[in-house]
Amino acid sequence: MKEMLPLTEAFYYILIVLYTEPSHGYGIMQETEKKSGGRVKIGAGTLYTALNTLLGKGLIDHYPVPEGTDQRRKMYAITENGKQVVEAEVTRLEELLQVGRQALTQMKG
Repeated sequence: MKEMLPLTEAFYYILIVLYTEPSHGYGIMQETEKKSGGRVKIGAGTLYTALNTLLGKGLIDHYPVPEGTDQRRKMYAITENGKQVVEAEVTRLEELLQVGRQALTQMKG
């Protein structure tokens, strides 16, 4: 699992979006932009390349499209392995942040 870290920013946001609920590509793009305050915008080419990579690594899987929804849209859901990887990444990022804050505090102090 740790061999998959660090995640790229695109992978990270895709997994974070799917951690909450399954979504289709356009929804992932919109939610990523929203969660990042507009800072991260994943284009269609980047998104679908990332989705195929995440599918290949077993971090996400296809999800059944609900009845009454456009059946041409593919939906995706995070797998248990994907959840473990994103949780490990959050832990890694928290450690980086903690070490950085300690260093800044020492420099000021």
